[in-house]
Amino acid sequence: MTEPVLYSTQDGVAILTINNPPVNALGQAVRQGILDGLKRANEDSSAQAIVIVGGGRTFIAGADIREFGKPLQAPDLNSVLAGIEASAKPVVAAIHGTALGGGLEVALTCHWRVAVPSAQVGLPEVKLGILPGAGGTQRLPRLVGPQMALEMITSGNPIPAKKALEVGVVDHVADGEPTAVGVAYAAQAVAEKRPFTLVSQRNEKVTGVDPQLFAEFRKGMEKKAKGFFSPWRCVDAVEAACTLPFPDGVKRERELFMQCMESPQRAAQIHAFFAEREAGKIPGLPADVKPKQIKSAAVLGAGTMGGGIAMNFANAGIPVKILEVSQEALSRGLGVIEKNYATSVQRGSMKQEAMDRALKLISGTQRYEDIGDADIVVEAVFEEMGVKKEVFAKLDTVMKQGAVLASNTSTLDIDAIANATKRPQDVIGTHFFSPANVMKLLENVRGKAASPETIATVMQLGKTLRKVPVLAGNCDGFIGNRMLFHYLREAGFLLEEGATPQQVDKALEDFGLAMGPFRMSDLAGLDVSWRIRKGKAHLRPKDERYSPVADQLCEMGRFGQKTGAGFYKYEGRNAVPDPVVDDIILASAKAQGIQRRAITDEEIVQRCMYPLVNEGAKILEEGIAIRSSDIDIVYLFGYGFPVYRGGPMFWAEQIGLDKVLATIREFEKLHGKAWTPAPLLVRSAEAGKGWPRG
Repeated sequence: MTEPVLYSTQDGVAILTINNPPVNALGQAVRQGILDGLKRANEDSSAQAIVIVGGGRTFIAGADIREFGKPLQAPDLNSVLAGIEASAKPVVAAIHGTALGGGLEVALTCHWRVAVPSAQVGLPEVKLGILPGAGGTQRLPRLVGPQMALEMITSGNPIPAKKALEVGVVDHVADGEPTAVGVAYAAQAVAEKRPFTLVSQRNEKVTGVDPQLFAEFRKGMEKKAKGFFSPWRCVDAVEAACTLPFPDGVKRERELFMQCMESPQRAAQIHAFFAEREAGKIPGLPADVKPKQIKSAAVLGAGTMGGGIAMNFANAGIPVKILEVSQEALSRGLGVIEKNYATSVQRGSMKQEAMDRALKLISGTQRYEDIGDADIVVEAVFEEMGVKKEVFAKLDTVMKQGAVLASNTSTLDIDAIANATKRPQDVIGTHFFSPANVMKLLENVRGKAASPETIATVMQLGKTLRKVPVLAGNCDGFIGNRMLFHYLREAGFLLEEGATPQQVDKALEDFGLAMGPFRMSDLAGLDVSWRIRKGKAHLRPKDERYSPVADQLCEMGRFGQKTGAGFYKYEGRNAVPDPVVDDIILASAKAQGIQRRAITDEEIVQRCMYPLVNEGAKILEEGIAIRSSDIDIVYLFGYGFPVYRGGPMFWAEQIGLDKVLATIREFEKLHGKAWTPAPLLVRSAEAGKGWPRG
C-alpha cells in the first residue's frame, strides 16, 4: 500500500508530500502521516525546515467525505495542528490547486504559506451548515483582520492566490512547481535566520477591534443569511477571536461548531452537498459511453430565454449563433444580452475583458443554413407543440449528422418533438430556468429514443456551463413543473378560501423560499402559464375544482411585472397589494359558494409544500426521477427551495413521512381526491422508512 504522506529531503528541507488522490483529503491515514512526518523531520539532523505540500493536482481540499457521519478515528485534526505548532523547526505550506476547509486550517497553522498563482484558498464549511472547527475562525482573523475573515468564512467562497497575498493569507506567490517553490522559500528563510511566529500568537489585527464592525456585518447579512443557522455562528466565532485569548477563542469556536453540528440544517446542507454530486450519476449508461464534444452551439430564439441560454455558452467559451425570424427581434435580443453583460460589469461581478470576450462569441442570423454545423442546437421558441414540431422538422434538414437537437421545453412531450425528426436518438430536453444566465439548474429530459451518448453529452454540458444537471424522464412538466402545478393550484385555492396573495407569499418566504408563488408568477409572466392552461383546458374534468383568478388577471392584460400589474401592482420592481385583485378573488369565492375564513401560516405552508412531496413520491415511483435526492436538487437549484431544509423530499423525511401522510389524509377528507396520497408515500410511511435509496 502506498504511504499517505511521503517523506523526502532537499536542500536541507524535509518535504511531507500528501499522497491521497484525487484531492488529498484529510482522512485518518493522512492525519497520522503528517504527525509521523513532523516527528521524523524534527529528528532529522539534515533538515533545517519542513515543507508540507500536496501531491498530484492539489494541496488539501478538505475533510475526507467518507468519514462524514462516522466516529472520528484518532488523531483528529486539532492534534495534527498541535503537532505543527509544537515543531521546533519552521513549517511552510506550499499550496497549489486548492487549500480548502481543513486544508487551509493546516496551512494557517504553518509558520509561512506560499502558493503558485493558480492556487485558491477558502473555508467553505458554512455551505455544509457548520463552521471551521479546527481554529480557522481564530487564526484567519489574525492574518487578514476581522472584516476579511468574516467575508471569507460567512460566504465560504475561495479566493485566488493573488488576492490571498494581498490580504495576508499567504506570504509569497511564485510561479513554478509547488514543492520547489516551498523548498526555496523555506531554505531562504533558514539562511536569513528569519524569526518564525505562530499565527495563534499574532494579535495585532484582533486587538482593539470596534464592536460596531460585528453589529454592522450582522445587519448586512440579514437578507442573504435569513433563515440560516451557521453564518451567524461564524460571526460569533470571529468576534471571539477579537475578544478572547486564543485558547479561549478556540474553546468558543468548538462550542459554536457543536451547535451547528446539532442543528437540523447541518444534516440538510450535507444532504444537498452529496445530492448534487449524486445527480450526475446515471444508472444504465454504458461505462464506456463518451459525451460528444461541444465546440459550437446554436440557439433558436433571441427572447429572454434564448438570450440567457446563449450567454451560458459564451461564458463557457463556446461560440454560439442565435437564430431569429426577424432582424428586429434579433437586434433587440442581442441588445438585451449586451445590456445584461454591461450590468454585470457595473456591479463588479464581471470584468470588462470577460464581457468583451463573451460578446465576440455571440452572433446572430436569420437563416437556418447558418447554424447547420453547430454541435448542439437549443430551441427556445413558444411553448406550443405545433411550433416545436415545425422547428424540429426544419432542424432535421439542416443540422449536421450527430448534432444534438435540444428543446428548452418546460412541459411538452419530448417524444412527440423527437418524432418530428428522422433522428430521435439525437433529440433531448434541456430545460433551462429563468433567468437562464443566472439559475443553476439544468433539467435534462430523456425521451424513449435518446441515445446514451446524447444523454451523456447534455449531462456533461451542464457541468461545462457551470450548471447543476439533473436527468428527468418524459412526462407532462417533467420533475419541477409537474410538481409546481400542484403547489400553484393550492396557492390559488387558498386565496379563494380566505388568504391574500401577500399573506401566502410571506408565509412561504418565511418558510425559506426565495419568492412566494404569486411574486414568482408575476416575475415569470402570468401569460406563460395561461397559454399552457388554455392548451390543456379540454383535458380538465368538468367536476374538478379550478380557480379562474389567474385567468381573469390575464384577460385584463395583467401579465405580471412586465406589464406593471399581475397579482400585485408594481412600482418599479416593488410589489404593492392591489384592491382590484382582492375584488376578483372575492367574486370568485362567491361564485363558487366558498365560505371564506381565517387561514394560518402553518396551513399555507402545509397546503403548498405537501403537494410537492406527494407528487414527488409519484414521480419517484414512476421513474421520472432517478432518486428522491434528484427531486431535491431540482427544487434547491431551480425553484428557490431553502438549502437549509435540504429539498422537499428530505424535508418531509425530517418531519416524518408518517406525519406528512396523516396531514395529507386530513386534507383529502376536506378537499377531495386531488389530495389522494401517493402509494409510495403510504408504503414508506407505514413501513416507518424514508424514501427508497435505489
